[in-house]
Amino acid sequence: MSILFISDLHLSEDRPDITERLVSLLEGYSGRTEALYILGDLFEAYVGDDDDAPLVRNVEKHLRAFSNRGSDVFFMHGNRDFLVGQDFAERAGLTILADPTRIELAGKSTLLMHGDSLCTDDAAYQAFRAEVRSPQWQQTFLAQPLAARKAFAEQARQQSQQHTASVSETIMDVNQRAVEGTFVTHGLRRIIHGHTHRPNWHHYAANCERIVLGDWFDQASMLVVDDDELSLYPEPASS
Repeated sequence: MSILFISDLHLSEDRPDITERLVSLLEGYSGRTEALYILGDLFEAYVGDDDDAPLVRNVEKHLRAFSNRGSDVFFMHGNRDFLVGQDFAERAGLTILADPTRIELAGKSTLLMHGDSLCTDDAAYQAFRAEVRSPQWQQTFLAQPLAARKAFAEQARQQSQQHTASVSETIMDVNQRAVEGTFVTHGLRRIIHGHTHRPNWHHYAANCERIVLGDWFDQASMLVVDDDELSLYPEPASS
């Protein structure tokens, strides 16, 4: 029984090809997967569990079918879908995980993260993250009409694209001190995360490793664990 890790699908109505990749993955591994971990940014934008958009309902249906075939499905909030709540989780048959979450994987303590909290050089983003992750902000936002929330999400998406274009790639990547501090703080030697869209397998001193999941814009990217053997697809450049 395989264990799968994916992130950064950024599902949206204007990219049905990515949704098709997800459906193919779920159908292909249905009934023969111990667990599926989705480490954030399943959706390009998510404005609340009351959104009955066809895309959301379609994803719920396929995740529920996958879960009903005997696989555990876990979801961690990303920077795009931090408003996914318990109603969605129940409809999709999944369990929401805290960021970070520690698990035992192939005989090694492993920390699962979305990855954005490691990008500490991007001060503007970290300030935004702290604001929108607060319960007070989320309560106020979710109290607004659905149309207003969708308009805000579209505006935030455009501002994010502008910010990304104006900031160096180095700033948007993880901070190495933050990574090293995370290894020490949690007392472990493996981190798995997404967010940066830079799939790779990084090795550090003291047998520490950081596995970065890729996005799904051009192809399905995943970490597959079979019989305690970890394989990252597509294969990254050595690091």
